[in-house]
Amino acid sequence: MAYDRNHSHQRIGHERPASADLPHDRSSRSYNRRVQFSTVFFDLDDTLYPSSTGLWLAIKERMNSYIRERLGIPEPEIPALREKYFKEYGTTLRGLEARHSVDPADFLGYVHDLPLDKYLTPDPAQRAAILSLGTRNLIFTNADAGHAGRVLAAMELADCFEAIVDVNAVAPYCKPMPESFQLAMQLAGEPDAGRCMLIDDLPRTTSVARSLGFFTVLWGADHPGDDADAAMKSWQELPRIVHERGG
Repeated sequence: MAYDRNHSHQRIGHERPASADLPHDRSSRSYNRRVQFSTVFFDLDDTLYPSSTGLWLAIKERMNSYIRERLGIPEPEIPALREKYFKEYGTTLRGLEARHSVDPADFLGYVHDLPLDKYLTPDPAQRAAILSLGTRNLIFTNADAGHAGRVLAAMELADCFEAIVDVNAVAPYCKPMPESFQLAMQLAGEPDAGRCMLIDDLPRTTSVARSLGFFTVLWGADHPGDDADAAMKSWQELPRIVHERGG
């Protein structure tokens, strides 16, 4: 996801910059020092915006078109193939890279070529909740920085996040691989998983992050079950979770 707009946060792209390149001067922001969590990682697709927008469904349809048109795989075989790669490699993209030598930039550029203003609208309550946290907020996505940047711009959330940790930054890994979380922490300059929170809509992702020491919030669920520490279905719940669970 190439991100060429002028925003206040940084992107973390394919070059995998040192953690020192991220902003660490917190004197300019009013951090609440009673909060245990210093860094919150937010998933993007189907988390930062609701699944009801239809955007993720449109992205998946673009994935199917890419596989059919570029790789010549018959339509009936695509769902099973994508499910197989999702389970074995973490994402469809990683499977296509490993098994079909697909260029990640070509794939991501194709699947994200969608008019975001058709799907996304700003949510002032969401924006207020994120800005109230007093934490360093980063996007952590299996998409690329360009797509993430366009989503943030469409939702008027760009200034809520200091950086984007994208799929290129943690290559050859991706969520939910443990290595991807370790790299995300390194890139964020946060050595202590106990001071990290992850918000994600997939139980398999929150489960792995939780096993590594993250505090995890399962988005869109009534209960966390065994896969997360908390669950929420409204952004207004987030400040309470951060401050009550953070100690």
